Amino acid sequence: MLNLTGITVRLGGRTIIDDATAKLPPRGRIGLIGRNGAGKSTLVRVIAGMLEPDSGDVAMPRGSRIGYIAQEAPGGTASPFETVLAADTERAALMIESESCHDPHRLGDIHERLIAIDAHSAPARAARILVGLGFDEEAQHRPLESFSGGWRMRVALAALLFSQPDLLLLDEPSNHLDLEAVLWLEDFLKSYPATILLVSHERDFLNNVVDHILHLSGGKLTLYPGGYDAFERQRAERQAQIASARARQQAERERLQDYVARNSARASTAKQAQSRAKALARLQPIAELIDDPSLSFDFPSPDALRPPLITLDLASVGYGAEPILSRLNLRLDPDDRIALLGRNGNGKTTLARLLAAQLKPMDGAMNASGKMRVGYFTQYQVEELDRSETPLQHMTQLMKGATPAAVRGQLGRFGFSGDKATTLVGKLSGGERARLALALITRDAPHMLILDEPTNHLDVDAREALIQALNAYSGAVVIVSHDRHMLEMTADRLVLVDGGTAKEFDGSIDDYIAFVLARDPAAERKDDGTRAVNRKDQRKANAEAREKNQALRKRASAAEAELGRLTSERSAIDQAMFDPAGAAPALAKLTMTDLMKRRAELEARIESVEAAWLEASEMLEGSAA
Repeated sequence: MLNLTGITVRLGGRTIIDDATAKLPPRGRIGLIGRNGAGKSTLVRVIAGMLEPDSGDVAMPRGSRIGYIAQEAPGGTASPFETVLAADTERAALMIESESCHDPHRLGDIHERLIAIDAHSAPARAARILVGLGFDEEAQHRPLESFSGGWRMRVALAALLFSQPDLLLLDEPSNHLDLEAVLWLEDFLKSYPATILLVSHERDFLNNVVDHILHLSGGKLTLYPGGYDAFERQRAERQAQIASARARQQAERERLQDYVARNSARASTAKQAQSRAKALARLQPIAELIDDPSLSFDFPSPDALRPPLITLDLASVGYGAEPILSRLNLRLDPDDRIALLGRNGNGKTTLARLLAAQLKPMDGAMNASGKMRVGYFTQYQVEELDRSETPLQHMTQLMKGATPAAVRGQLGRFGFSGDKATTLVGKLSGGERARLALALITRDAPHMLILDEPTNHLDVDAREALIQALNAYSGAVVIVSHDRHMLEMTADRLVLVDGGTAKEFDGSIDDYIAFVLARDPAAERKDDGTRAVNRKDQRKANAEAREKNQALRKRASAAEAELGRLTSERSAIDQAMFDPAGAAPALAKLTMTDLMKRRAELEARIESVEAAWLEASEMLEGSAA
C-alpha cells in the first residue's frame, strides 16, 4: 500500500530524516512513534505531499486518496454538520450539480453515482461521527466561529474521518479529545476499512488500535509487528543485544590494544601486531544507548502539613452569576492521588481552578490550609512562555532572592543543565517547554500538584518518566488527562465531574470505561476467562508502595546525612593526629591514644550507617524495578 524508499529530509542545515525506508502493509493500522523532535510530523507531511524530501520516494497505488488534517482549525459561519458533509467533495459536487442539471441522461448518471457512494446515508453517518466526538444535536448546527480552537479541531477530525481516504494520516488526534471521545475514536479506527498511519504517544490507544509500530529514531525507520507493548518487549531485547555487543566489542578492543602495545617493538611479533592494529582500526563503534535529559522529572518534596489540605462543603463555583458546579463535597489530604473524569465542558478545569484558588466559591464553604502551596499546570502556561527568553531567565525571575546555584538546581531537576538552561525557549521542543513549565510551577516545593492535561507534548518515554516522578512525589496530586495509562498508574481516587457536580466514582479506570460504553464491568475478562486485574486493589497497592518508598527515601537521606557528619568528624580527627597545631581546640586537648580510640569508634559507626544506607538504597532500587 505505502512504500517509503530512501527518504531524506534536511531542515535548517540539520538532517531530520536520513535515508529512511519502510514497506507498510496494505490496510494496516500503523502507529508512528519516536522521541520528541525525531521527525514524525515531518515524515507525515512528506507522505501527505505537503513537504518535498531532499531525496527518496513515496510510492502508493495510482489514484489513492490521502487524508490529513491541516494545522489550522476550520472557522466561519458554517456549522460542524455542514463542514463534515462538505468533506466528501465528490458527493457535495454531485448534489449541487443534481439541483441544476436538466439533461436527463446526465441526471441519471449523477443519481447512479450517488447511489454507488451511498450518498443518501451520508447525513446520518456525519451526525454519528460528530456525536462520537462530543457534539450534541444543538452543537452540530451552531456556527464554527462560536467554538474554541480545540472543538474546531474536533470538527476537522470529524470531516477527515467522514471523507474515508485510502490512507488516513493522523498526527496526535487525541490531543483535543476527552477520554470519552478517545474511546469512541479508538472503536471507530479499529474498524476503519483502509490504511491508517497514526502518530500517538498514548500506549493504551496504540495497543488497542494499531497492528504495527513504525519507530523513527536517529533518522531511520524500523517496522515492528504488534502494538506498543509488543514493541517495548522487542526494543528491550534489541537494547540488551546492543549492550551485550558493545561489551564484547570493548573487551575485544582492549585485548587488541594490549597485544599491539606488548608486541609492536619485538621483531618476531611485529607483523602480527601490525595485523592486530589494522583489525583494531576496522572495529566500527556500536551506537551507545542515549541517556536523554528530556526524561528528567524530579518534583521537590514539600514540608509536611497536617491533613486535610482542602475541604469543600456544599460549595458552588462558576463564572458570572451562574454556577458551573454545585453541591461540591470533597476532601483532599496530603497523600491523595485524584483523577478528575468527565467530558470536556463538564467543569473539570473549573474544579481544578477552584482547588488552585484561582476561583472563589460562589456558595458553600471551602477551607484550605493557610501554609499550603499549590503548583498548577495548564497548556496555556506552555503556550505563554516568552520564546525570546531562556529557561534560566524564566526561573531567575520567579525565584527572586534565590542563589544562582538554587536556580540552576531547580532547572537541573527537569533536565535543563549546562547549555540547555541558556537556550532560547523558542528553540525548545513542545515537550521541553512542558518540562520547563513543570519546573517553574514546582520551584517552591508545592504541597499539591494540579495537572491539567500534562502529557499533550510528551512522547511515550517522557510520559513514563513523568509517571515515575509523580509516584515518587510526596505531596498530593490532582490530574486531568485522557491518557488512561497515566491515570491507572498515578490515581488512587476517581472523581467524576458530571451533571453540574463532582462525586467520587467507586471503581477503577476500567470500570469507568465500561460505564461510559454502557458495558457490564463484571463481563470484562481476560482471554483465558479469568477475572481481569482488580484495578482498585492495584491503586491501593501503588499507594502503599509510595508510602513505603517515602519511608525508605527518608531512611536513605538520614543515613546519607549521618555519613557526611561522621566522615567530617573523622577527617577532623585525622587532622588532629597528623597536625595538632591546626586541629580544632576540643581535639587538640586529646592525647594520641584518645584520638585513636575515638577514630576507631567512628569507623565502626560509619560502617554501620553505610550498611543501613546501602540497604535502604537497594530496597528503593528493588521497588522501582
